[in-house]
Amino acid sequence: MSRYVLRFGVLGYLLVLLVLPVGLIFYKAFEHGFGHAWDAVTTPQALHALKLTLLIAAIAVPANTVFGIVMALALVRTRLPGRGLVNALVDLPLALSPVVVGLALFLLYGRGGWLGGLADHGVHILFALPGMVLATMFITLPFVVREVVPVLREIGTEQEQAAETLGASPFQVFRRITLPAIRWAVLYGVVLTTARAIGEFGAVAVVSGRIVGKTETLPLYIQGQYESFDTSGAYASSVVLALIAIGTVVALRAVHPREEKEDA
Repeated sequence: MSRYVLRFGVLGYLLVLLVLPVGLIFYKAFEHGFGHAWDAVTTPQALHALKLTLLIAAIAVPANTVFGIVMALALVRTRLPGRGLVNALVDLPLALSPVVVGLALFLLYGRGGWLGGLADHGVHILFALPGMVLATMFITLPFVVREVVPVLREIGTEQEQAAETLGASPFQVFRRITLPAIRWAVLYGVVLTTARAIGEFGAVAVVSGRIVGKTETLPLYIQGQYESFDTSGAYASSVVLALIAIGTVVALRAVHPREEKEDA
């Protein structure tokens, strides 16, 4: 009996917190038909917001993927000085409010900030793409690291040391031994990073200036449409964000069993 209570309790919890709210968004988006929703997400303003969101993700995700792998290797495979402090710094974006992150970047790169003089030399950070990318990279920094570190600890160093004994270079050891062992951790980290990047709102809202048609990402566009009472545009654009996230997760889950079968 307790097993069924636990099962239905968990399913009910997911239903209330996830399925019903997301399902309601889909229902509202297509309440007046697919054509109406399509028109709402194909306006020039909506398309620009979508392209900007994808561009920011296309920059932030690869950068944090490379950083995450390198940092995980440094934490697990080397005697990194101040390892505890570095671990805390990596987790800092998870603890800080995104709005605080945006404000910190604003104070750093704004007029009077330590790096505010860059604007005088033609390097515009705030209210431009670079600031939005920096904010997104800050927020999404920990995910790949936190997925890869436990796997590196679990696989140990025996195979890597054996390869080095046989004359393999450090790069060959990484490419043939380490990377295949951590590839799924990396991919899961990439999925989390991507989902967080395309949905980031608070930090980007502060540093972007929310200039319509220039620095407005899709989450910012959704809020703007909702506040201007264009609920159709807000719901339809929300569905686009949801579909991107769902598609990323489904693609990973579709490839993962196939790879496991081939490895077996």
